[in-house]
Amino acid sequence: EISSSEQKPTPDALASRQQASVLRQLCAKYAKPHLGKAIWQLSNTLPMFIGLWVLMAFSVVRDWPYWITLLLTLPAAGLYVRIFIFQHDCGHGSYFKNTRANDAVGALLGLITLFPYGYWKKTHAIHHGTSGNLDRREIGDIDTLTVTEYQSRSWFGRFCYRFYRSTPVLLGIGPCYQFLIKHRFPFDMPFSWKKEWASVLINNFMIVVAGLSLGFLIGWHTVLMVHVPIVLIAGALGVWLFYVQHTFEHAYWTRKEDWDAHKAAIAGSSFYDLPKVMHWFTGNIGYHHIHHLASRVPNYRLREAFESSPLLQLAPRLTLWTSLKCARMKLWDEDLQRMVGFPKRARN
Repeated sequence: EISSSEQKPTPDALASRQQASVLRQLCAKYAKPHLGKAIWQLSNTLPMFIGLWVLMAFSVVRDWPYWITLLLTLPAAGLYVRIFIFQHDCGHGSYFKNTRANDAVGALLGLITLFPYGYWKKTHAIHHGTSGNLDRREIGDIDTLTVTEYQSRSWFGRFCYRFYRSTPVLLGIGPCYQFLIKHRFPFDMPFSWKKEWASVLINNFMIVVAGLSLGFLIGWHTVLMVHVPIVLIAGALGVWLFYVQHTFEHAYWTRKEDWDAHKAAIAGSSFYDLPKVMHWFTGNIGYHHIHHLASRVPNYRLREAFESSPLLQLAPRLTLWTSLKCARMKLWDEDLQRMVGFPKRARN
């Protein structure tokens, strides 16, 4: 259970318009990209990821016990998540000062993450603009129903939602769907989004070229044995991070007429208090309330911003242990104003 000290302060106490203005001013000094820090992150991450990938390929080619390869997958998947956060920052225009640099690096990193930069940038911006709004549950979010909506569904509709929100699907099938289908063929995206469709097609082309090259160079078997487990583990980690940062008991969901961006940022995003090494691998995305409050703060300055003022530390706090409770949060109860689990089935 989350202790009383870890409960969410009330949204009004945290995110009145006056308070929000103060919080944004506190963040403003950190919403400035630093070229040296950005380059240092790339230089201490990309070579390490490539080195681990090559070592894993070598272990497969040399027919080492596969458990050794899988052991190497763990740090490689962590680096994969970290690389995605760099791409994420490029999408917010916060990684570099120069827009072209952000777009170029973001698109190139998409070759590794398998996420088409332009498409993801657009859908993620929608997430930031609608998070916590019950009347604008659009693309870029994990689908969430209210208790009333769930109960009004047919038995098959409830079954489908239960299946979708089950942990094995969210952390297993979900990442596979995202990498293999959703971001390869996003047919739910309007065809009028020409730039975003172009990013999908370019990303797919780059992946095919890279895949063919590696396949001919070291063999398809080796490529699959190395990259598939990295993507699956990193995908599960990524989905879990996104899930707990917005799906916790005292989250923020409300109807359009009452929705407030400031409250959604502070009360609807958790502070995931992770060990320092995990903050490093996850690009400090655990300071998620600050990210939603000021998305132009780059990942390498989030912790600095968090520690700069006690006011920026007032957010729903989760630890590794207490975050496990989030797995049971399935529905938003509009009467209780909190996330709840599925209603218990009536017994005969």
